Amino acid sequence: MPNSTYQKILNNTQFTPPEHWLKIKTIDMHTGGEPLRVIIDGFPELKGNSVLEYRRYCQEHFDFLRTALMFEPRGHADMYGCILLPPNDSDGDFGVIFLHNEGYSTMCGHAIIAISTLAIEMNWIDMKEGDNILKIDAPCGRITSYAHVKNGKVAGVRFHCVPSFVVGLDRTVNVKGLGTITYDLAYGGAFYAYVDLAKNTFNFDLNPSSYRQLISTGMEIKQAVMTNDKHIVHPFEQDLSFLYGTIFIDNTKQSSGSDSKNVCIFAEGEVDRCPTGSGVSGRMAIHWARKEINFEEQMTIESITGSMFNGSIVSEENYGAFKAIIPEVEGTAHITGMQTFVIDPNDPMKDGFILR
Repeated sequence: MPNSTYQKILNNTQFTPPEHWLKIKTIDMHTGGEPLRVIIDGFPELKGNSVLEYRRYCQEHFDFLRTALMFEPRGHADMYGCILLPPNDSDGDFGVIFLHNEGYSTMCGHAIIAISTLAIEMNWIDMKEGDNILKIDAPCGRITSYAHVKNGKVAGVRFHCVPSFVVGLDRTVNVKGLGTITYDLAYGGAFYAYVDLAKNTFNFDLNPSSYRQLISTGMEIKQAVMTNDKHIVHPFEQDLSFLYGTIFIDNTKQSSGSDSKNVCIFAEGEVDRCPTGSGVSGRMAIHWARKEINFEEQMTIESITGSMFNGSIVSEENYGAFKAIIPEVEGTAHITGMQTFVIDPNDPMKDGFILR
């Protein structure tokens, strides 16, 4: 005999939220294992005339929605998201701001790869075989991406980052409990302290088993560098003048065939599952400064999950007081789901929380 309750379940699988609840639609993706929650509908209008102005407005007026969508129970401590916006001028395709557990980053390579893929999948641009060019305005500046289509599907995306440069090589900082740490300071759309395992002594490697040690050590180094290094200054934008994270590097040839390995600890202890697009951009500047890479050469950099990005150098240019390069970073992204999140105004946890 059929169970009447179960039959009702089968016949009624749609929930219609009350009109006064906020409804936000997203498409969730990942690039090399790193999540991206693309907010496509329902987010309140952001006011401004540029991506940097939209970013400030969101921070000042709707930060509770960042936490609602990135934090638990809708997200987690390592969730990452973005909001698509108008471009800075008529020559651009669209703008984007990036969201995470600490706030709003200035550049995100894995997001550029993902949303370029999504632009093809959603027919936001007129797709063609071969390279499809997108001009994307990020907080750090304009990014040009190339979504490569083969047999009607996205085979991969490469992007040209903003001018990336080295602030200093082999700098040192004293970190309580760790002693003297040697690092390189470089910018690839965001500032990072790059810490080579070969130049420092740690009791961990860059594998998943070291996850928690990487977080704690990376945050300790970040705080020490932020306190002691006064050179984290963007040549043109004060809003970009902050240290985003620590990147641990193993420059030995990996068993997977990659040239090197990256693990980035950014924001408030987030661990990047992919090799970090802006981090690879900064690394290209470091390798260029050390004469370890030439034009037309490519490096394959692996992440903690085993996913890989290819990095290379397109050109060299002056950028303020710095000799900068335009790096190219290549990777792949995939759609994982479509969500409609609802926010019940009576929910005591509507703005989210984090437990790590």
